[in-house]
Amino acid sequence: MKKLQILALSFGLLIAVAGCQSTQKLLSKTDSKNEIMTAIANDVEMAKEMKHMIMESKTGKTVVEESEKMKMMMEKKAMMKKMMKENPDMMKGMMSEMMDMSKGDSSMMSGMCKSMMENKEMMDMMQKMKAKGTMKRMDSKLLY
Repeated sequence: MKKLQILALSFGLLIAVAGCQSTQKLLSKTDSKNEIMTAIANDVEMAKEMKHMIMESKTGKTVVEESEKMKMMMEKKAMMKKMMKENPDMMKGMMSEMMDMSKGDSSMMSGMCKSMMENKEMMDMMQKMKAKGTMKRMDSKLLY
């Protein structure tokens, strides 16, 4: 009887190990992996099950949280752009405040200048401010 139990247990372990290897082999092939993911994504019940599995895993939660944070940041950025376009006086006020804050902090000034140089809209706005004389007090800082 004991030999039969050991034999059954061994056979079960062998099947489990073989099953894991075939799953890994199946998922290592791009075509078969994409086919599986597409099938899951196109089936409502399987998609719900996969979502549940993802949210139960630590890695899945992390990916979802990072995605949500990125979405929120992009929404805030779009909202700020819209507000600044709708209210140029507010934008000018914010720029003046940032300039005043960075007067005594050369690393902040450097970072701000780099960000502005990489953004065409900001560079255009800075050129307009400079043309109007709004930025005369900052010229010496910008030339460092």
